[in-house]
Amino acid sequence: MAHKNEALLIIDYTNDFVAKNGVLTAGLPAQALAPKIIQLANQFVNQGSWVILPTDVHTPHDPFHPESKLFPTHNVRNTWGRQFFGALQPWFEQHQNDERVYMFDKTRYSAFAGTDLDLRLRERKITTLNLVGVDTDICVLHTAVDAYNLPYQIIVYQQATATLNPERQSWALDHFKSVLGATVL
Repeated sequence: MAHKNEALLIIDYTNDFVAKNGVLTAGLPAQALAPKIIQLANQFVNQGSWVILPTDVHTPHDPFHPESKLFPTHNVRNTWGRQFFGALQPWFEQHQNDERVYMFDKTRYSAFAGTDLDLRLRERKITTLNLVGVDTDICVLHTAVDAYNLPYQIIVYQQATATLNPERQSWALDHFKSVLGATVL
C-alpha cells in the first residue's frame, strides 16, 4: 500500500525500449509489464501518492553524449519511439493534469543525473521510491544506485521491470537486494 511519502517512478517505458519494433526493445518481457505498471500507477494516484515518469530523451548523432558510441539513436523528442508504450500513453494523457503525476526529461541512465528529481522529492517529503520500467540493469539500476546514495528507501517490482536478457534481469534484482538493501516485490 502506497503512502503520501512515496512515489512511483515509471522509468523509460517507451516504444523504443518496449514495442516490437522499438530501436532498443526489451521485447515481450517488457511488453508484458503494461498491466502491472498501470495497476500500480492507478493505485498510487488513488491513494494520493506521486507518479513520476522520468523519460529518456536524445538528439540524433550527438557527438557529446556517451551513449551515442554505445547505442543506436533512440527516444528522440517528438517521435513515436519516445511515446509511452501501450496503455501507458493514454493513461498518462488522462492523468497529466493531476499535480501528482508528471513526466520529465532525463538524458542519462539515472533519473537523478542532471535533473531536479532529488530537489522535487525532498520538497514533497518523499522518502520511498517504488521503481518500475526498463531496463532493469541499466536505467532502473542506475536510478536505484543514486536513490540509495541520497538515501531513499527503494522498492523494486520484479513483475514490473524487464531488460534485454534474463541473466542480467536476475543479476540486477539480486543486486537491488544484496547491495542496495532494496525491497524486491
